[in-house]
Amino acid sequence: MDMNGAVLHRWRHGLRRTWPDLDETPQLRKLEYWRRAHLLDNGDLLAIFEGLGLIRLDRDSQLLWQHRGGIHHDLEVTADGLIYVLDREGKVLPRIHPEKGVLEDFVTILDADGQTLRRISLLRAFENSLYAPLLHRMRPTGDIFHTNTLEVLDGTGADRLPAFQAGNLLISVLELDTIAVVDPVREAVVWALSGVSRKQHQPTVVAGGNLLLFDNLGAGGRRSRVLELDPSTQEVRWRYGGTEAVDFFSKTLGSCQRLPNGNTLITESENGRAFEITRQGEIVWEMINPHRTGEGDALIAALFEVVRLPLDHPFLSSLDGSSEPALN
Repeated sequence: MDMNGAVLHRWRHGLRRTWPDLDETPQLRKLEYWRRAHLLDNGDLLAIFEGLGLIRLDRDSQLLWQHRGGIHHDLEVTADGLIYVLDREGKVLPRIHPEKGVLEDFVTILDADGQTLRRISLLRAFENSLYAPLLHRMRPTGDIFHTNTLEVLDGTGADRLPAFQAGNLLISVLELDTIAVVDPVREAVVWALSGVSRKQHQPTVVAGGNLLLFDNLGAGGRRSRVLELDPSTQEVRWRYGGTEAVDFFSKTLGSCQRLPNGNTLITESENGRAFEITRQGEIVWEMINPHRTGEGDALIAALFEVVRLPLDHPFLSSLDGSSEPALN
């Protein structure tokens, strides 16, 4: 979409077209959506069917390949074309519970054709580190981590915190209320931060090395907030938590992106709202999801994530008449 809400291009591919052999169960019928999508320079799109797999479409929505597995929540594509995804696998781990199963989270690295190159267990990464005591908070069954964010670090902030060196992995572990950095070579957590947020999403390193994150429940009550903090001191350098006139809350989901102009783009997912604010908290752009349902259209459709694309994105230049930064 352009900044006025006009659709510039659309991709679409249904779950059953991708995997016709899936069982007809109520649980699967609820998964006819993409949890996250990533636009490549040539107009190809990577999209996650939550907990089911990853697909790659061309600009005309033709399926190029599909990767079946427990892919969930987030992905990132590096400059060399490798695809990093969050993955999970249900299993019984006797050291966690002798009989009941858990979901073990992984970072899986795929090549450009969707073939698995490597898997890193995030559970073992914590167990193999000085931060293993954080696992005492972990439930003994079910979705023990619910990792919801993955970012491959570019080295920003490594001068202050060596753990932030290029190639390490920034993750958000919702069930532990923890943000962590994983060294993929050692397969160990080398830095972690807990106690500043609750059920957080989308931590990202911004210019200067601070962390920007969507703190869903840390403000207390029915309030969310976006925080920018110094990871070396835990000092909050900037925050936004709505105003008396305009509430700001998403119990689940949510994302944030620091823009080149210094403003921040926030997705208030459960309310179907995305907006851009200045450092002073002034709203300069806003989008409300037009899709409604329920009696009297009382229910608004969620927005998983709104992302600002740069003006010079190669795919935008291929669209006739496109001169505005777009949203994915």
